[in-house]
Amino acid sequence: MNIFPTKKLYFKLHDTQTKTLDQLQRRTKKSEKLVTYYTDKSFIGTIKGNNFHLISSTIGKGAFCVMKGKIDANKGYVHVEIHKAFRILITIMICLIPIGLSIVFFTDKEQFSFLLIIVAIIQILIIRFIAVELAFKFLSRNSLQRLRDVLDADWIRQNEY
Repeated sequence: MNIFPTKKLYFKLHDTQTKTLDQLQRRTKKSEKLVTYYTDKSFIGTIKGNNFHLISSTIGKGAFCVMKGKIDANKGYVHVEIHKAFRILITIMICLIPIGLSIVFFTDKEQFSFLLIIVAIIQILIIRFIAVELAFKFLSRNSLQRLRDVLDADWIRQNEY
């Protein structure tokens, strides 16, 4: 089981590889740093050969998902994961719960209840399996729709690749 959600999707191109890469080059603001800022381009990132490493340029939510992939002759794939900065922030947020629980345990043992342990576990599960999962699902879907439109491609099943 992964700590953080990921997706790997395969696509089939409508145009040739060179036309698709040219289209992606035109719609991508070149940057080694995957940080969103105002631009008229659809993506921010790098394209090296037929490999790409991109984020959506949507302010406020575009940097949450990082898309890495490769475009072959008439098909390709994209691997979507949560940006490393967000993974660190989410991990810190989850780790604060047991730290707070241990502070309560060591400072006020008479007031400590085992119900607090259950509440802490439920909070961790809600953060990871509801909040992070839903955010990843919706934000990755938006980024992938934008990528599909720019590449002019259709999603295919893995066994068709």
